[in-house]
Amino acid sequence: MAISPRDSKPLKILMASSEAVPFAKTGGLADVAGALPLELARLGHDVRLVIPRYGTLDQSGHRLTEYARITVPSASGSIEAVVERTTLHPSNSSFRGSVSVFAVRHDPFFLRPGLYQERGVDYPDNLERFCFFSRAVLELLIAFQRVDEWKPDLLHLHDWQTALCAVYLRTLYAGRPEVAGVRSILTLHNVAYQGLFPGERFAETGLPAALFTPAGLEFYGSLNLLKGGILFADFLTTVSPTYSQEIQTPEYGFGLEGVLAQRKDRLVGLVNGVDVEVWNPAADPLIPARYSSADLSGKSMCKRALQRELDLPASDGPLLGVVSRLTVQKGLDLLVSIVPELMELDLQLAVLGTGDPECEAELRSLHAKFPRKIGVRIGFDEGLAHRIEAGADMFVMPSRYEPCGLSQLYSLRYGTVPIVRRTGGLADTVVPYSPLAVRERRATGFMFGEATPHALLTVICLALCVYQDRGAWRSLIDAGMRTEVSWVGSAQAYVDLYRRVVRSASQVEGAAEP
Repeated sequence: MAISPRDSKPLKILMASSEAVPFAKTGGLADVAGALPLELARLGHDVRLVIPRYGTLDQSGHRLTEYARITVPSASGSIEAVVERTTLHPSNSSFRGSVSVFAVRHDPFFLRPGLYQERGVDYPDNLERFCFFSRAVLELLIAFQRVDEWKPDLLHLHDWQTALCAVYLRTLYAGRPEVAGVRSILTLHNVAYQGLFPGERFAETGLPAALFTPAGLEFYGSLNLLKGGILFADFLTTVSPTYSQEIQTPEYGFGLEGVLAQRKDRLVGLVNGVDVEVWNPAADPLIPARYSSADLSGKSMCKRALQRELDLPASDGPLLGVVSRLTVQKGLDLLVSIVPELMELDLQLAVLGTGDPECEAELRSLHAKFPRKIGVRIGFDEGLAHRIEAGADMFVMPSRYEPCGLSQLYSLRYGTVPIVRRTGGLADTVVPYSPLAVRERRATGFMFGEATPHALLTVICLALCVYQDRGAWRSLIDAGMRTEVSWVGSAQAYVDLYRRVVRSASQVEGAAEP
């Protein structure tokens, strides 16, 4: 089909997120919100990003200047806020594009040690904080036209923290000419996190009481912000095709499967990419030796250096890496339960992460029991994460569910063969081992189905057997390192979707109307 001049015209996109690298991060959402706008800009589109003005922005190395002052309505009265501006440039110096980043400043809400919580406890005013931020996004959208005559074609939202933007756009701001024609897309990064609050606090949203019904934002007596976004956004995306199907089932929908199934014609799964400039074993400054698929000698050096760093003896046996939140969702309990059996085999285990205190304690205990076989670091260490990806032979991700996953993409990039469960983005990005798939040079890793210790142990044993066949193992490494894991394809898929949404005048009429 021929592309019309209208289809080739650059889009204006406003992306709203509660976190984005390099400014603020708690998880993969920040990686997406920092990388996708830059890739869209590389494709020629005019992209702006809006985030809260956390204190962490002062450590980002970016200088912020005042852009505008806005008045944000709230249930407790109007709040004056300052919007600061900076510019995000890509790590690739050959690309001259950039993204304008706008930070909404209201220190009582955002100048805190954490983004959403402290010491594992959510801030009690999170509802008020992200109602404010969502309203501020709409007010900033209006201010753009006042300050520099900029109006987006589309508002791209992420997770529950910005889901109310879609609701406000279609309700409180529906009559404003400044937002007329602006479409919205909501990306669901993890449906388990929904922005649930007591129903009696609904008035804090500033929305009409008529919307607090089972057909609206009410959810078994509670207020559900993500549900509101699902109902009111013009289109929904999630972060892998398999996950888009999984969340329409009771096992993965966390109570929203019915609402998502109702909107399945407006739901699509698009796999995340990674920043291939940052995650590049041929140029990574955080690893002790660089290497490529053509010359893997540096990877062997990285293995030895990792063994020294974790006080493990030098060994040619396989080294299994884990970089993860230490939670049941990530399947770490499955791994911990089979460690005694693994310790009888010729292998080592390198673990980096933080999470459930019980899991952390078990890993510390196992390290004390098997100090020459298990290296454990509790906490977050970006440099060590890179060194585990580079130094390990295999990377274990036994997740019970994984919307997309990034670590398996890093592993493919670094020639570290992933061992994953068949779920979500793991199922979509790893080609499982079989003798035929190896002969055809398609296989990139190992996959198991049932979330049980036995299934995990079985697939690890299979990987250990294949590891002894150097030809087959080299085929797995080569196929993985050839796999396209950058944002290029995903960003173009987003652009295609953006154009579809912007073109379609029926989007608003077709969306569910509580």
